[in-house]
Amino acid sequence: MAKVPKIVKQIQQQQLTEINYAYQRSISYSQLSIYNSCAHKWKLQYRDGVVIPSFSIHTIFGTALHETLQHYLTIFYEKSGTEADNLDIEEYFKTKFIEQYQIAFNSNNKTHFSSSQELREFHDDGLEIIKWFKKHKSEYFGKRGWYLVGCEIPLVITPDKRYKNVLYKGYLDLVLYHEPTETIKIIDIKTSTRGWGDKEKKDEQKQYQLILYKEFLSKQFNIDPDNIEIEFFIVKRKIYTESEFPQKRVQLFSPPSGKIKTKKAVSSVTSFIEEVFNIDGTLKDKEYIANPSKWNCSYCPFASKKELCDKSIL
Repeated sequence: MAKVPKIVKQIQQQQLTEINYAYQRSISYSQLSIYNSCAHKWKLQYRDGVVIPSFSIHTIFGTALHETLQHYLTIFYEKSGTEADNLDIEEYFKTKFIEQYQIAFNSNNKTHFSSSQELREFHDDGLEIIKWFKKHKSEYFGKRGWYLVGCEIPLVITPDKRYKNVLYKGYLDLVLYHEPTETIKIIDIKTSTRGWGDKEKKDEQKQYQLILYKEFLSKQFNIDPDNIEIEFFIVKRKIYTESEFPQKRVQLFSPPSGKIKTKKAVSSVTSFIEEVFNIDGTLKDKEYIANPSKWNCSYCPFASKKELCDKSIL
């Protein structure tokens, strides 16, 4: 068995900073994204603790497919490609898909939020993705010189040293290490109906997720950021079957993460902290302005609750 590189063991054996929620606060990419789209929504959800569960077949599907691909790749790297291919990965996906729906169904007062026809469609789409992925995996993942650092690798770091009680917490979908080039690769798996267009690729809020992961992983383990690559691994649920050219189920996108873009991403975090927290980590008592728009309100669980938000345009 090949000797595991030092940096791989270091990340795998890390002792994470424990967050004491009695006086410390954790923030995440999700919080940052919500705050930047609508501060009032962030305030209701994270400051006031108002919870209105919302359930989506897209979320159920995405979680199940994430776990399935992570499981397959774990066997692929830690054992062998043959063992990975011998897995009944289709049954694994089916089990995860049912599990996720059951969890959401129970949380939704045992009320269905999807039809049997829609469930079958998403299930079959997942099987088509898995079939395609197994056939084409060598186009995206190699074994020579590569090591699996892990799936759902945790990050806990203080992004702004002035605010010692505010910690950024995140989980990296997939982290690989290429020994010949001493390069770390962070991969974030996204599910999409038909892939990302220019609008999604140019969306800085989407880009910031991986840019921040790169910056914070670099700082947490003292890794040269030039030795860290980032990539969105976008899995398409639907493809254009009548296209003139063969369609791929996977789309790759590596957002620019040079010094200027990284500084901008980090600045978005520090600005968020400054606007929301007092220096001791307590939340500021201030007005959080709503940002109504067709997009924001359409996907907001508070939009139909006038007692919570009277700015909704729905």
